[in-house]
Amino acid sequence: MLSRLSQTLVPAIGRLTVTVDAVHTVTAPCGTGAQGAVVPPGSILAANHTSLADPAIVLAALRRLGVRPVVMATAGLWRIPLLGRALAREGHIPVHRHDRRAAQALDLAAAALEEGRPVLIYAEGGLPLRKDAAEAAPVTFRSGLARLAERTGAPVVPIGQAGARRVSSGNAAKQLAGLVTAPVRRPDLHVHVGAPLTLTGDRAVRTAQAYGAVTDAWRTAAAHLGEPAALAA
Repeated sequence: MLSRLSQTLVPAIGRLTVTVDAVHTVTAPCGTGAQGAVVPPGSILAANHTSLADPAIVLAALRRLGVRPVVMATAGLWRIPLLGRALAREGHIPVHRHDRRAAQALDLAAAALEEGRPVLIYAEGGLPLRKDAAEAAPVTFRSGLARLAERTGAPVVPIGQAGARRVSSGNAAKQLAGLVTAPVRRPDLHVHVGAPLTLTGDRAVRTAQAYGAVTDAWRTAAAHLGEPAALAA
């Protein structure tokens, strides 16, 4: 449901392009495949998180590649009546932050990976507090991604997205205004899917490896949009 919804909504709010391993660009309509796009079964998909809009953008990009992941998302979404039931039915994973139930999310994610399903995780653990719409590198990762990779041995596929803040950013009023006007403005959006990697070393080293790979993927995506932060780097 989330992938189908993203496929419908994202083309209405912006112009999405997708690159894979810095080799080829996918500009065909959502739903078409991309030859050479490789996401191994049971992969951890790690994406940067900059806006309320970027999960839909990442899901739309992944759907183009034939990938429909299990999503780890804030548990508050499960309290929304219709959405919560749909999320539960499809096996998506609620993350209860700062709660004794937080460990359950990793248990559910590990079970999904063992079944060969890809799992999408946002290792930053939250949205940036900046009010502007510009791009910036991901903030420091929390340890959950590294712990999940260590526990399961699953490969990590780094995903960088850019442009979501052009759709929605800032305070609540600005976010609403951005969403309302996006179909008229149709901002450029880009998602880059990097090559899978296997994390090694202790937890801190694994976290740093994943952070570096996602940052590189974000830099590629942001450079496609001419974002100053990526071009300067």
